[in-house]
Amino acid sequence: MDIINLIREGRAVLGMELGSTRIKAVLIGEDHAPIASGDHTWENKLENGIWTYHLSDVWAGVQDAYANLKKDVESKYGVKLTKVAGIGVSAMMHGYLAFDKDNNQLAQFRTWRNTMTAQAAEELTALFSFNIPQRWSIAHLYQAMLNKEEHVADIAHLTTLAGYLHWQFTGKKVLGVGEASGMFPIDSENVDYDAAMLAAFDKKVEELGYAWNLRGILPAVANAGEEAGCLTAEGAKLLDPTGELEAGCPLCPPEGDAGTGMVATNAVAVRTGNVSAGTSVFAMIVLEKPLSKVYPEIDMVTTPTGKPVAMVHCNNCTSDINAWAGMLKGFSDAAGLNASMNDIYTAIFTSALEGDKDCGGVVNVALFSGEPVVGLDEGRPMIVRMPDAKMTFANFARSIVGGAMTSLKLGMDILANENVKIDSLLGHGGYFKTPVAGQKMLAAALNTPVSVMDTAGEGGPWGMALLAAYRVNKAEGQKLEEYLNEKVFAAAKASEQKPDAADVDGFNAYTKRFVEALEAEKAAVSAMK
Repeated sequence: MDIINLIREGRAVLGMELGSTRIKAVLIGEDHAPIASGDHTWENKLENGIWTYHLSDVWAGVQDAYANLKKDVESKYGVKLTKVAGIGVSAMMHGYLAFDKDNNQLAQFRTWRNTMTAQAAEELTALFSFNIPQRWSIAHLYQAMLNKEEHVADIAHLTTLAGYLHWQFTGKKVLGVGEASGMFPIDSENVDYDAAMLAAFDKKVEELGYAWNLRGILPAVANAGEEAGCLTAEGAKLLDPTGELEAGCPLCPPEGDAGTGMVATNAVAVRTGNVSAGTSVFAMIVLEKPLSKVYPEIDMVTTPTGKPVAMVHCNNCTSDINAWAGMLKGFSDAAGLNASMNDIYTAIFTSALEGDKDCGGVVNVALFSGEPVVGLDEGRPMIVRMPDAKMTFANFARSIVGGAMTSLKLGMDILANENVKIDSLLGHGGYFKTPVAGQKMLAAALNTPVSVMDTAGEGGPWGMALLAAYRVNKAEGQKLEEYLNEKVFAAAKASEQKPDAADVDGFNAYTKRFVEALEAEKAAVSAMK
C-alpha cells in the first residue's frame, strides 16, 4: 500500500537511459529502491560508413520502454502511472547531433562508436594541449569543417543524445557537466566550458566565415541538482503518447552513461572509480591531482558535479562475447541440447575461471569497431593461436572473457604508471552479471581489488533516477556525495574479489601476446575491405 500510494500521489522518480543495445526506464521510491521498470531493445546501424541511430527509432524506443514501465506498474500494483516527482534522462555519451534554427536535423546522428575524426582530434589536441578523443562532439564538428560539409554553416544547436531528449521534454538546451565534458573540455573551477579553449577554437576557424560562434551553439552547462527545466505538455506527450502522463515535474540536468555509472556505484568522490562494462567498457577514476602530461589514451572528463576524472574508454567489450554465445546457441540447437542463452553465458564465464592463466596461447582480438587505445580506426574480430596452443573450451572461454578487458588494461596501465591512487573500484554492467568471473578477470587485468555492489545490476538508468531524486529531494547545501552516502548507499552491500598473483601474471603474459597479434589485426583491416 505504501508503494501504491506513492505512485498515486506522484512521489516516485523516473530515470531513463538510452544505451547502445537497450533503452531502460526505472521508477524508484523514496528509499531509492526500484519499484518498476520497462525496456526496449535496439541496435545501431552502419549507414554510409557511419554508426548511427535514426531519431524515429529513438522515439519509438523511448515510448516503448516507458509503455512497458507503465505496464509493469499496473501489473504489480494495480494502479496507473500518471505523474512523477521528477525525471532524469541519460544516454550514451558524446556523438554529434546538429540542428538548424528551425530545429531540423542537419546530418546523421554520429555515435560514440565512430572513429572517423582522427585528423580533427589530433589538431584539436595540439591546439588545446588537452586530449580530444575522436568520439567527442567537438572532434566531429571540426572534422565536418575539415571535410567541408555543407550543413555546418547552418548549425544553430549542437548536442548529444541525452541533451536532445531533455530539450524535447523541457524546451531547455542544457547538459549536466559530466555529459558536457564529452562535448568540449570543462573548467572544473567554474563548472563550464573552458573559456580559453572556446576562444582558441573560434580563432582557429575564424577564416571559414561561419555566422555562429562555438559557445552560441553548445548547450548550457548545469551542475548536478541544479534547475534544468520542467516537463512540458508537449514533452509529456512525446514520452507518453496516450496523454496519461501529467506535465510539470522537474527534470534534473541530463547526463551521459559515464556519469550515471559513477552515481550508480557511488564513485563520485576523489580516489574512487568504477568500470562500466557492456557493449563498450570504460573506467572512470576521480583524480586528486592532475596527470603529469596529456595522454591520447586517457580522456579527461568530469563527475556530475564537475570534479576531474581520468577516463579510459574502449569501444569494444561484450559484442564479441555475445557473437560467440550466439554461435554456441546455434550449435546447442543443432545438437538438440536446447541450452538457453543464460546457460551459455554462464558456461562461458564460469569455464573461463578454469582455463590456463595465459589462455594456453589462445588470443582473442575482440575488435568489432575501431579502438583508439590500441591505435586502430577499424576492427576485424579474430582469434589467433600458435600451433602448440591448448585450444580447450576453458582456454577459449578465458580468451574471450579476459580478452574483453585487454584494451582497458593497456589504458589503465598508464594511470598506474602515473601513480594514480584508487581507494575503491566498483564494477557494473552486463559483464559482471555472472557472479565472480568478470570480477576476477578485471582484478587480474588491473591488479587491483574489484567490488560489485548488490545494486550493480540496476546500472545507469538507476543512477539517472538517483540524480533526479537528488534534484527533487536534496537538503539546502547538501552535496551529491553526501546525499549518496547518507540516503542511498549507507546500508549497501558489496562483494570484493582481490587479484590473484598467478592470474595477474597470466593476464600480463596474455596481454603481451595480444599486443603482438595487433600486427595481424592491422593487416586484416588493411586487406579485408
